[in-house]
Amino acid sequence: MLSKETLERYRRMTAGQRLKLVLQAIDENEPYLLKGKPDVVNRRFQLLERENLARNENILKGLALSEVGNGKTS
Repeated sequence: MLSKETLERYRRMTAGQRLKLVLQAIDENEPYLLKGKPDVVNRRFQLLERENLARNENILKGLALSEVGNGKTS
């Protein structure tokens, strides 16, 4: 969990500044994605897939709730 100060600092950043941070993190960490035994690499990617699916599901639930709260229905 990020501290309140860190979250506030991110909120004050421009989209370009946040993108720069993301790209920097990718550059720094990408080489390690494929390091290790094949079963370890596979588990790593399975974990990423599960996390992405859960995040997408939460986004869809939030969008559905916001549409209901705004009086919109499908």
